[in-house]
Order: sequence, then C-alpha cells, then structure tokens
Amino acid sequence: MLELKTKIIFDPIDLTNKHKSQSSWKRVVTCQTDCDIHEYYAWFLNKRFNLKLNKPIRKAHITIVNDKIADYELYKMAKSLFHKKELVFKFDPAEIRTNGEHWWIKVYCDDVANIRTVMGLDPKPFFNLHLTIGYANEKNIAHSEYILETITRYNL
Repeated sequence: MLELKTKIIFDPIDLTNKHKSQSSWKRVVTCQTDCDIHEYYAWFLNKRFNLKLNKPIRKAHITIVNDKIADYELYKMAKSLFHKKELVFKFDPAEIRTNGEHWWIKVYCDDVANIRTVMGLDPKPFFNLHLTIGYANEKNIAHSEYILETITRYNL
C-alpha cells in the first residue's frame, strides 16, 4: 500500500452548476493534494489502453462529505476542528476501477469515518472513498466502455 498526504478542505469553491445549485442544502468536504497523482495513473491507462481521459475538475482530491447536513452546528464544529488538517490515505495502485466512464483508485483512511461521525453522518459514505483519475468524454466513451468489457471478460 502506498500513502497519499492530503489537506482537508471544507466548503471548496463551487466549480460546477450542479454544485452551485445544491450549495444551499448540501455540504462538501474534500481532501486535496498538491501532487498530480491522477495524471500519473491516467498516463498509465493511456499507455496500456490508448485511452486519453479528461482531468478531474478539482484535480487530485478525495471527497469525504457530499451530503445534506441535518445539524449545521455539528458541521461548523467539525469544520473548526478539521479544516486544513492533514489526512493520510492508503491505496493500492492495482485497485484502479471504472464504470466505463469514470476511472478511479480506491483509497482507505479510518479517520474519515470518525470525521463523518462527528458531523452526524453515516461513517461510510454512499460512494466508497476514491481518488478520481479522470473521465471519458463523448469522443472516447465507447473505447473506455470497451476497455471495461475487456478487463472484465479476461480478468485483467
């Protein structure tokens, strides 16, 4: 397992229309890193499968909260405790996953469950913890889906 150091960021800047439209009721907490690890693994996918992925909008990050918060006071308390603190994730580079469109690496960090619990949330997020590598667009989605099918068929 490798380690990835990140910084916890509460309420990152709204970069998408969806995020802006949901910002009145949904709270977001990400763990950001200054490295280009997503580009590193995207390069491997390009070399192995000739698949060029679009970069994630927020660069290399892990979303730990993307939820409706019932108790805003708990959220503010958690923000005062954890904002800009360091969090270390572990990952196995062999655990690259895809749904055909998005590509990611599974990551692990026991501290995330504690942070979510402090905010009154389920300790385990709906979508497992992951570092997004990139996504296929309309020009290469068919190729990306073909790669998923091939990987599944031949257990690569």
